[in-house]
Amino acid sequence: MAPVSVPQDAEAYEERYVHQVYAQIASHFSSTRYKTILVQIINTYTHRKPWPIVERFLQELPSGSIGLDVGCGNGKYLAVNPDIFILASDRSESLVEIASQRQPHASVVADNLLLPHPNASFDFAISIAVVHHMSTRGRRIQAIAAVLETLRSQMDARHREPGDGPRAGRALVYVWALEQKTSRRGWDEGDEQDVMVPWVMKSASPDLGSDQSRMFNRYYHLYRQGELEDDIAEAGGKVVMSGYEKDNWWAIAVRPGKDEQSR
Repeated sequence: MAPVSVPQDAEAYEERYVHQVYAQIASHFSSTRYKTILVQIINTYTHRKPWPIVERFLQELPSGSIGLDVGCGNGKYLAVNPDIFILASDRSESLVEIASQRQPHASVVADNLLLPHPNASFDFAISIAVVHHMSTRGRRIQAIAAVLETLRSQMDARHREPGDGPRAGRALVYVWALEQKTSRRGWDEGDEQDVMVPWVMKSASPDLGSDQSRMFNRYYHLYRQGELEDDIAEAGGKVVMSGYEKDNWWAIAVRPGKDEQSR
């Protein structure tokens, strides 16, 4: 987990150290051994249960809410609340293929910075462990702004009838924290914020032997306390709640109406 210096070509850098890595990891999960137990794995959220804040956010949404999971990965959050509909997206075609098993939800291949969704149309959105893969602050702010733009604004909500649903669309954003000295990673305030985190993938091939493995380095920007709230504000959002959970900073934000943004 070494510190790194991000080069000027951020897009190419992320392609190499984020998108290509996850594409190769996803291929591993889509191997023949995986496919035979695909349904079983999906029904148990693949690797781990949802983080409590994410689960609570989704469970508390009104029945019939329609929203987005931007950077959905394998789609483990799509089954949390059966009374809502989620349109999930990810840059990785292989991961979207896995997420598409979560019916009746829909999954599409899309870039966080170029979302294909109509603006001001959704009741909620989640962005879990995605924004920290953007290698410059400008791109992180752009990624957050792209999510916020899809939400119904507070101004839009004023024209809805009572009982029609939430007052305004809300987005839940999760990023890795710099302050996690009690974790196995041991990062803390004062450490470098731009780092490479290895992913070790052991081979399942009997021809290679059980001790064969490959290591992939993934880029992360580790958020310091207060930085996520600053980026959301810079992206045009308004933080309504934020906190720390399991080595992550999180925030719930809304998109203010134009009159409130100008105040």
